[in-house]
Amino acid sequence: MNIILGIDTSCDDTAASVVENGRKIISNIVSNQIEIHKKYGGIVPELASRKHIEMIWPVVDEALKTASSKLESISAIAVCHGPGLIGSLLVGCSFAKALCYSKGIPLIAVNHLEGHIFSSFLEKPRPSFPFIALIVSGGHTCLYRIDNFGKYKELGRTRDDAVGEAYDKIGKLLGLGYPGGPVIEKLSQKGNPRSIDFPRAYLPDSLDFSFSGIKTAVLNYINSQSIKRNTPAIHSGFQTSNSTLISNICASFQEAVIDVLVKKTEWAIKKEGIKKVVVTGGVAANNELRKRMKNLSDKHEVEIFIPSPFLCTDNAAMIASAGYLHYKSKNFAELSLNPQAYLPL
Repeated sequence: MNIILGIDTSCDDTAASVVENGRKIISNIVSNQIEIHKKYGGIVPELASRKHIEMIWPVVDEALKTASSKLESISAIAVCHGPGLIGSLLVGCSFAKALCYSKGIPLIAVNHLEGHIFSSFLEKPRPSFPFIALIVSGGHTCLYRIDNFGKYKELGRTRDDAVGEAYDKIGKLLGLGYPGGPVIEKLSQKGNPRSIDFPRAYLPDSLDFSFSGIKTAVLNYINSQSIKRNTPAIHSGFQTSNSTLISNICASFQEAVIDVLVKKTEWAIKKEGIKKVVVTGGVAANNELRKRMKNLSDKHEVEIFIPSPFLCTDNAAMIASAGYLHYKSKNFAELSLNPQAYLPL
């Protein structure tokens, strides 16, 4: 039995998890920073790294206590070393290296994207190789072919904004607060997704993505309708004369974005001849995207694997899951490990 302690501080969540044999979650602790960053309309990197410094030990300690584990019983410590915010990554990597040095525990470096992919191995049913992976989050929108552990081929990536970033920026344009994704999803349920014909950047000759155009289209539409930017928080129960219009904007924006994600996944399935797809990352917690992917599964007889929402957003269980596979391969990191803000998979 191999017990991996996973640590993730790639962005604004301080996370630690204890996982057995890369499959069984014994503990999974996440401390988020939404209350700190929401008044700024987005993540402030310096504030994020300072909060990580404050929370890293309490979170790791809580993960160990919840798992009834001690550091002496840990087989290895897996830490996310990129991609992400460099200040945030430094906190997690430095802490993990210190623990490994003081206790003589092997250190494992895990790519954040790799963690998202192998979050799908923490629940049943689990995908078998090969499969297509669609990673959709605040910082990433990309398609990969996964032939085995360590054998990854990038099929497409965003040329500008990630889809989660687009959600947050549209939320900011509409005065809905941060993070924008959950609020837009909620308001979309009250709107007509076909009321506004926002553009879809299909880029037919590529599996790449682009979401900058739809942001501009939404901004232009908002300006044309003379919507006040700092609209009261409709999602909190306040009503304004713009409420129906804003719900329609949210629903139409979400419809356009999801149309692109589903269509690109469909093209990747046909191009690669693989009928197994993992959808993961924070945006994969979106219920409409999950529903549309299920429809894609039924239409093409494709197996779709989408982790539970708590495993889609940033967490350390996924880092421990990927870390276990590195552990089996004896792929250990040196204590000279440095984080990298940009780290291709």
